[in-house]
Amino acid sequence: MRAAGELLLRWVPGERMDARTRVYTSLAMTNGNFRAFLLLMVAMCLGCGVSAQSGFVHTSGANLVDDQGKALTLRGTNLGNWLEPEGYMFHLGDTAQSPREIEELSYELIGPEKADAFWKQWRETYITQADIDRIKAMGFNSVRVPIHWKFFDSENGEGFRLLDRLVEWARKDHIYVIIDLHCAPGGQTGTNIDDSYGYPWLYLSPEAQQHTIAIWRGIAAHYAKEPIVLGYDLLNEPIPHFPQMQRFNPGLEPLYRKMVAAVREVDPNHVVILGGAQWDSNFKVFGKPFDSNVMYTFHKYWTATDVSVIKEYLDFRDKYKVPIWLGESGENKDEWVAAFVKTLEDNHVGWCFWPYKKMDAPSSEVTFDRPVHWDAIIALSKTQGGTGNAEKRIAARPSPEDAQAVFDDLLQKILYSNEKMNEGYVRALGLKGSTQ
Repeated sequence: MRAAGELLLRWVPGERMDARTRVYTSLAMTNGNFRAFLLLMVAMCLGCGVSAQSGFVHTSGANLVDDQGKALTLRGTNLGNWLEPEGYMFHLGDTAQSPREIEELSYELIGPEKADAFWKQWRETYITQADIDRIKAMGFNSVRVPIHWKFFDSENGEGFRLLDRLVEWARKDHIYVIIDLHCAPGGQTGTNIDDSYGYPWLYLSPEAQQHTIAIWRGIAAHYAKEPIVLGYDLLNEPIPHFPQMQRFNPGLEPLYRKMVAAVREVDPNHVVILGGAQWDSNFKVFGKPFDSNVMYTFHKYWTATDVSVIKEYLDFRDKYKVPIWLGESGENKDEWVAAFVKTLEDNHVGWCFWPYKKMDAPSSEVTFDRPVHWDAIIALSKTQGGTGNAEKRIAARPSPEDAQAVFDDLLQKILYSNEKMNEGYVRALGLKGSTQ
């Protein structure tokens, strides 16, 4: 039955057999070779599953494993404020908290053309190869990269160029990259962090959903064969805890299913990462896992540090035999960070603290000084906004020339050579400060 074997080896599981293959298969089964046939089919199906993830980090039961099948515990940092600025990391007031609001403040202060040039240079400068080298030297093995959809709306978008560069640096240092859609079309939270218009229109707009799905299909196609990219965090902190927002909970997993299906059309290799509702805290929205290479993520801030805080996620992991991962935490004192990291490590939960770097703050691995006269920018951001208050704002603002000097100084302050490491915070994470 050599001919039958040759044809079967050319057949791909999932495809229809042609007539000749069916005939030879039938002959093989009726000529006493049924057991051999079954063994061949099992081997082919197993080989198909393995090859889809060969060389890539993937899930194995409740574990995340590397390309050699060894259990992998993620210890990472978030590159927040790079591609999606957040006002609190600049100490700005309530009128300038989302990326769009911050950009509009810069437009008001130095004009649209100069502001666009500033932000372009910001994205070029904020994260560099030296930063990735330092992240490696500290002892991290992964970074989560929060992105804004607008930079990935086309294959030649600025986002792909910047992220490709980061991936190259990460590959050199063997730092895994997790891509996080922080700002989805329409907005998944309706708050500042997703750059939306005050409501999570993603859940009500078929157009926004299709746009989000297309963004992920494009990202997955671009990185489908890149092993240093670990996976795709599909939506950051979807659906706030606000009572009016609970109506969207039932639609979250169905939306995830559509997004995963689009990813799998072009990429069978990477882990897909699903966050719960209510700021990535509520896993009750999930049923049985629907993908064979999925990890679930939760975020925790300003809680107790004992195991009770993560018990529901540990129970979810045990029930469904899937990995869980803390995608964000931090913004706290060193003592709190150290205690929570110990709880996570004791329970074999990988983590990624927020953020790597921010202005004039102790609760990040790296900090940089405020620019000279930055307080004048903060003061304007706390002045009532809107063109109806133009006279008051013009009276309160620095001159365009003085404002330009402040923004120029900010670009100097964020240079790697001008940053400072928060030694205590790094040690609280169980990692290496520069003095160690």
